[in-house]
Amino acid sequence: MMDWTDRHCRYLHRLMSRHTLLYTEMVTAPALVRGGALHLLQFNSEEHPVALQLGGSDPAELAKAARLGQDAGYDEINLNVGCPSDRVQSGTFGAVLMKTPALVAECCAAMRAAVDVEVTVKCRIGVDDQVPQDVLPEFLSQVSAAGISRFAVHARKAWLKGLSPKENRDIPPLDYDLVMQMKRMFPSLHLSVNGGITSLEQAQRFLQAGLDGVMIGRAAYHQPSDILGLADHAIFGEAQTCDPVQIVHQMLPYIEAHMISGGKLNQITRHMLGLFASKPGTRAWRRVLSERGHIGGPELVLEALSHVEQAQAA
Repeated sequence: MMDWTDRHCRYLHRLMSRHTLLYTEMVTAPALVRGGALHLLQFNSEEHPVALQLGGSDPAELAKAARLGQDAGYDEINLNVGCPSDRVQSGTFGAVLMKTPALVAECCAAMRAAVDVEVTVKCRIGVDDQVPQDVLPEFLSQVSAAGISRFAVHARKAWLKGLSPKENRDIPPLDYDLVMQMKRMFPSLHLSVNGGITSLEQAQRFLQAGLDGVMIGRAAYHQPSDILGLADHAIFGEAQTCDPVQIVHQMLPYIEAHMISGGKLNQITRHMLGLFASKPGTRAWRRVLSERGHIGGPELVLEALSHVEQAQAA
């Protein structure tokens, strides 16, 4: 979710769900420790609970980055062992680390020693020519021995050569059965499934089958009202669901404050384009914000919203 789940996106998503756990886009440990890019840790207190996702492969550097994340106020530090991008591979981050579980365990042990908040791992079921049925149990065994008890497993292999990051999200086949098998093999671990999940009904089936959590990325971003807006009711048992029209109005003070501080409208509204996905008026809503979001302000958001309200009233 790099370039997607920034702090503006997470602020919007938290308005829609009080209980779901939000994750940052991946931040590399070298950027924080060597580059001093502490602005990447900025977030709003309203986002809690929120996890910082780190990329890296140097135990000492990850430990320092994790400490910076804890000091910034994050509720969890997550190590990414799933991203397949070339940029990440060149730094020995992400999915390539599936090949070196002992190193991942060493990194996690160093991070746990440096912080009091929970350290977790997001991984794949394997990479390239690895056999997931052999690789994943060994990976979970070694890394959990370092004190990690929570894993989010993307139920696809990653092909580090020959497929783009986008293709790696779609082409390798999903193996949900393997993730379920891991839960039976490691009943004490908290295992969440990720990859290809597009509805809360699908998420509920995984929870009912015995998994401890479900991580939803693209569907929650592109259809937030259908996922995040209903999650507190469907998953957490709250009585009410959120109204996307009300969410727009709740975003206006945040937008105004951002623009007063020198920000641009479309830095926020690009994350709001899917609020009315599959609902009347969504095409006009998206058009207004996409075409004029670089020059408009809160009044433009209300103009875009008026198209939705008119379509819903028709």
